[in-house]
Amino acid sequence: MTEAITTAASVRAVQTTSGWRRMRMWAAAHAVDDLYQGLVPACVPYFVLDRGYSYVAASGLTLAAALGSSVPQPFIGLVVDRRPVRWMAGAGVALAGLGLGASGLVPSYAAVWILVLISGLGVAMFHPAAGKAAREAAGDSAGAMSIFAAGGSVGFFLAPVLATPLLVSLGVGATALFIPPALITALVLLRHRPAAVTSAKATRSGTDRWNPFLVLTGVEVVRSVVFFGVLTFIELYWIRHLHAGKAVAGTALACFLIGGVTGTLLGGRIADRHGMVRTVQFGSALAVPMLLGLRLAPGPYAPLLFAVLAGIALNIPFAVLIKLGQDYLPTRPGTAAGVTLGLAVSVGGLIAPALGAAAEAYGPQGVFAILCAIPVAALVLGLFLTDPEQP
Repeated sequence: MTEAITTAASVRAVQTTSGWRRMRMWAAAHAVDDLYQGLVPACVPYFVLDRGYSYVAASGLTLAAALGSSVPQPFIGLVVDRRPVRWMAGAGVALAGLGLGASGLVPSYAAVWILVLISGLGVAMFHPAAGKAAREAAGDSAGAMSIFAAGGSVGFFLAPVLATPLLVSLGVGATALFIPPALITALVLLRHRPAAVTSAKATRSGTDRWNPFLVLTGVEVVRSVVFFGVLTFIELYWIRHLHAGKAVAGTALACFLIGGVTGTLLGGRIADRHGMVRTVQFGSALAVPMLLGLRLAPGPYAPLLFAVLAGIALNIPFAVLIKLGQDYLPTRPGTAAGVTLGLAVSVGGLIAPALGAAAEAYGPQGVFAILCAIPVAALVLGLFLTDPEQP
């Protein structure tokens, strides 16, 4: 009897170690994949400054990335749930890097737009497969799932940190330097693809609950609009409205994204202690005062604190929404991940041209005034969320 208990404990320990190893791999891959999403808004100010693009044209690049990553997401999620397409995550990372990396090398706006669209398609291919595999490794822990989600936040953070000095010194052609990480990551994922998905855990039992999932999707859409709005215009806000230099503007974007990483990890821990629905509601409520502080704080340096706090608030619900969506759709984890990680997130990019038009009319400061009010919609929708049924 004792030997049996010891053996069972040893098996569970091995499985836990293996699960965390896979989680770290998927978190790292998520960081690389979302690096290319983060590079789009990081590059936008330099397309404006170096090539003279208008605000609307620049936000059109964000639209291209969003279209590529949003429209195919539901269909890719369905494929991931029905077929063992273990190559898709690796191929997606490669395509995301190649498209974005080549965008700074072509002269015409149309060619840049198409390449950014292709990069978005690569992101769409990655998220459902990776989200499904990460959930299998995370089990029922929101904290563990937050590690995978934080990988994406790290990728967004690294984008301006790595891109800004290269773009300042070399111009937009420096995007080509970001092709190798995608190809290396793709090779790693393709090499380890048999261990990425375990058939025994591929299908979860339970009843899909579409009504709360649609409410959750609405919350994620609102969060995405605000997040991508800040991401796209924060540097231009510092440069054009606060009259700061490019270095301070890049610091502002980095502060916002550091807050995003912190908020993602913090949200998972809060959810494990206080529940997922409460965590989503808390993050939505906290976003409003933090954005107001960002918009109203004077000078180029005081708003940096609120850039961090706004990033924390907006990302507290991020990992929780991914896990909660998969709990609402237990038999369709790939579809749920495709919507919460891809479609709903990318809608923020689809709204970018409207925000670009607002920037043309009222300046970047007008955009931030609009963004202060939008999280109220997420707070209202969050009141209709319910705790998922336990299997």
